Amino acid sequence: MRNNVLKQKTLASSFTVSGNGIHSNLPVTVTVHPAAIDTGIVFRRVDLQPAVAIKACVENVAEDSVLRQTILQHAGACVKTIEHLMSALYVYGISNAVVELDQEELPALDGGASEYNTIIKETGVVEQNAERVLFTLDKPLTIANESKGAVMELLPSDELSVDYTLIHTSGNLGVQHCAITITEENYDRELSGARTFCLRDEAEMLQKAGFGKGATFQNTLVFENNKPIDNTLRYPDEAVRHKIVDLIGDFAIIGDLFRFRIIAKKTGHSENMKAIMALQEIKKQRHSAATLVAKEETMSEQINIVEIQSILPHRYPFLLVDRVLHLEPGKKAVAIKNVTINEKFFNGHFPGHPVMPGVLIVEAMAQVGGVMMLNVPENKGKIAYFMSIDNAKFRRPVVPGDQLRFEVEVVKWRTRYGQVNGKAYVDDALACEADLKFSIVEK
Repeated sequence: MRNNVLKQKTLASSFTVSGNGIHSNLPVTVTVHPAAIDTGIVFRRVDLQPAVAIKACVENVAEDSVLRQTILQHAGACVKTIEHLMSALYVYGISNAVVELDQEELPALDGGASEYNTIIKETGVVEQNAERVLFTLDKPLTIANESKGAVMELLPSDELSVDYTLIHTSGNLGVQHCAITITEENYDRELSGARTFCLRDEAEMLQKAGFGKGATFQNTLVFENNKPIDNTLRYPDEAVRHKIVDLIGDFAIIGDLFRFRIIAKKTGHSENMKAIMALQEIKKQRHSAATLVAKEETMSEQINIVEIQSILPHRYPFLLVDRVLHLEPGKKAVAIKNVTINEKFFNGHFPGHPVMPGVLIVEAMAQVGGVMMLNVPENKGKIAYFMSIDNAKFRRPVVPGDQLRFEVEVVKWRTRYGQVNGKAYVDDALACEADLKFSIVEK
């Protein structure tokens, strides 16, 4: 996975699997379809009318996910025991897929991810023309559950690796440890075949609580005296390897490619959920920080009145722009003018009923366009002259106390010529609009 190009991926074609849910024992058919860029992994309950789509994301994780399975819920519907499919999809880099199912729980299959692993390899994966977000850490993150001695530490790394220690003190299952770098090859060979497990006394307790109705000695390793009942281990430490399969499937709900070193001891779905919630919070904080930076960058593009005077030749009382709020030189500008009763033109323009002259509103728009066009390197120090005004319309009067907001965009651009479309607003109401043409000349 370390060398993969960070592109979104989907399946080459659809595939279908059927079976019974390991907890519900209800029959279910699942068809996994390719999906478009930015779809994510979406489960679709086609047995409901209308069908309900449930995206695999942190916001849709159900509180019940701490109890032996991972559950997503949305719009009153749920999908259960998604972790094995999610694990296989993640390892093969599949970021976009629609999973249709006709029951709430995915099938147990062999109790692990091997059937999903095999069929995904056979179906094939297609790279899509869009980047996938890479999620890394810049400092350690620790999740702990002191009541059961569980701890998980996530460390910065340039690859995904898991170091897991499973500890049972009952004698039915001892201490197991596995450390592995997650690649397609390692997952195929070392992890996908590891099946779900429990202890003999746990199995009886779980079934009394309504879990494991579809569990058998073939799809579930039931340990007694440190050996599985009526079954043969695929790996000497199969239980701890299955813990890693589940962990990857739970973390896949984040939606991004993630690369860090995970060190875990005695953890399960509960700690996995706490970890992805903490990671989601980090994502939100980073997004907020990026938004703030973008806002600051936008604010840095503002041009005050002194800077406007260094670009335009106009001066009071014919300089009609107070501030440029946003500038994309040669493309777009947003600016304001505060209209006050002290404007010189109000002395003689309808003095008993002061209204800003429409021609001055157009002039102000033209000045904004001039700032935009003269702020490109090749036009520094030049002058923008009007060539024409077309399609001028006045939508509402502008009076003292109003603030005019001008939005001017380039329509055509040549070396010595420019055409812009300008709009002037008071609050959100359009006051004036016009198409303006300029000639760019030397001083």
